Amino acid sequence: MSAPGRPKCESRPLGGSEAREPDGPPRGRTGESEARATFDTPRVSGDHTMASRRTRRAFEHASLHAALIVVSFCMLLPFYWVLKTSLTGENIFVYPPSVVPVDPHLFYYVDVWYFIPFPRYLLNSVVVSVLAIAANVVFNALAAYALTKHFRGRGAIITVLLSCMMIPFQTTIVPAYLITAKLGLLNSYLGLALPTFSTIICIFVYKASFEAVPRSLIDAARIDGLSELAIIRRIMLPLATSAVATNVVLSFVWSWNNFLWPLIIVRDPDMQTLPLGLSRFLSYHENTTGALYAFCIMVLAPGILLFLMAQKEFIRGLTSGATKA
Repeated sequence: MSAPGRPKCESRPLGGSEAREPDGPPRGRTGESEARATFDTPRVSGDHTMASRRTRRAFEHASLHAALIVVSFCMLLPFYWVLKTSLTGENIFVYPPSVVPVDPHLFYYVDVWYFIPFPRYLLNSVVVSVLAIAANVVFNALAAYALTKHFRGRGAIITVLLSCMMIPFQTTIVPAYLITAKLGLLNSYLGLALPTFSTIICIFVYKASFEAVPRSLIDAARIDGLSELAIIRRIMLPLATSAVATNVVLSFVWSWNNFLWPLIIVRDPDMQTLPLGLSRFLSYHENTTGALYAFCIMVLAPGILLFLMAQKEFIRGLTSGATKA
């Protein structure tokens, strides 16, 4: 007898087909293994993809460096050959050529130093280059700062400057000589450096660097009472060290290697620069194989050393306007 009002419980057999579990592992473990397999499959494929990308990137970098090594070797081989010949004095037309210097010595460098007044030529070139560097750093900065302003006719001035870059110096050498003669600067250091006092390409290098300076910084300097020249000297130039380095390297190389202009305006042999001294040396010396190459090394060494010391700033100055947003 069951108690009145209490629901009657039905009993089911434990061994029936409804209570039997399916064969195989428990349902919980099966779900975990399936989930683990589901998550592991993309992870394995993703790791394989990343590994293949790393391998491809490493191969690309290795190929690029190998190509750069080959190109660098081809470019440095003439310099090495000049240096080797200046130390040995061997005939450059001998076959097969010797790659390693045989019995190197510095006799040819001594001949160059004492056979002609090399120290005097070196001093003249240094003075002219220093004047050209100082003038380029100052005058190009002033011109570039003016071109960063917005005024009427600015576009026309930039167009004229860009057009003048296509005119070679040889076409303007006669008016340049007449102006130098009227100023009384013939046969002088100032006259030798006058045509290289400002270069258009260096102006635009400065301009690209100055345009990257925030305008708010310049406005704050004006509020503090700085003049335009003080802004250039105390704000723009310290923030444009790459442009300054580019101006220094380019103006030095152009003034150091200038041959045509000193040949025209120099009359006194004591005012000759190194390029003119090289031509004078060739007219005096008969066996010029080793001595000529020694002279070339002594002329090229200052420019190469200057570029190596300022190469990072030089490259940054040339590319400063290319990466600006």
